Amino acid sequence: MSQTRCGYVALIGAPNAGKSTLVNQLVGAKVSIVSRKAQTTRARVRGIALEGEAQIIFVDTPGLFAPKRRLDRAMVQAVWKGADEADALIALIDAKREAGHISDEAEALLTALDGRRAPKYLALNKIDLLDRPKLLELAKTLNERHSFVATFMISAETGDGVAAMKTALGAVMPAGPWLYPEDQVSEAPLMALAAEITREKLFERLHDELPYQCTVETETWEVRKDGSARIEQTIFVTRDSHKKIVIGEGGKTLKAIGTAARKEIAEANEAPVHLFLHVKQRDNWLDDPERYRAMGLEFPKD
Repeated sequence: MSQTRCGYVALIGAPNAGKSTLVNQLVGAKVSIVSRKAQTTRARVRGIALEGEAQIIFVDTPGLFAPKRRLDRAMVQAVWKGADEADALIALIDAKREAGHISDEAEALLTALDGRRAPKYLALNKIDLLDRPKLLELAKTLNERHSFVATFMISAETGDGVAAMKTALGAVMPAGPWLYPEDQVSEAPLMALAAEITREKLFERLHDELPYQCTVETETWEVRKDGSARIEQTIFVTRDSHKKIVIGEGGKTLKAIGTAARKEIAEANEAPVHLFLHVKQRDNWLDDPERYRAMGLEFPKD
């Protein structure tokens, strides 16, 4: 009789390396928000995938960067906590960005991973954007500098190489019972995922620093007799002037955010949703320990 296996795999990489896109590909469902803007993932997001007799919990960590604000420090703490708890580590590298000259940022990340106890794997992402000779040269250079169990060549966007990567990781998960039901794809409750989806739409519609000053909370989730859900969410901003930007002229921006979010939340809910968005000012939420706990982050001391 075959034995079940279960373990954690943490994805570590620079901002915009493609971690969230990769986790969604591995899981086969949207569990982490994706944006072209850096540092959109704030807390550790766990996506759950099955590979034969193995259950793999993929941990999508925030992009590793030099922290400047309290929230930044909390996000970096989440990265290393995720690494310390993992049974395997994936160093996700943007192959297109690092080909020819490995950046100081990537080198510092890989050096920091060298001291971690878990087995380390290298994943070169965006291989569809790079010539094969350059890709092989990059893999050779990184493996000469750092010790990896194996190297995966993947495209998180197209899914190329992702199935082989998942199979290899499933084979090395430790023996043990599954931690989640067979049909569960995320550790986060649907209410939390819904808030993250709306926050993703904020990043798509707004510019510069404003999305980083916003947070979204799902206030109510009422299931109606017809199976649909009535959802109320609040977008919190730090300044009164930001409310006008989020709402937009005649409410156009908020309506566009709501329309896009409603569609994806309905897909995750597998039933229609009626989404109502409110925008409120919450002074100094970036310094409120309760807000950090709500995001799954530890509140860093000064």
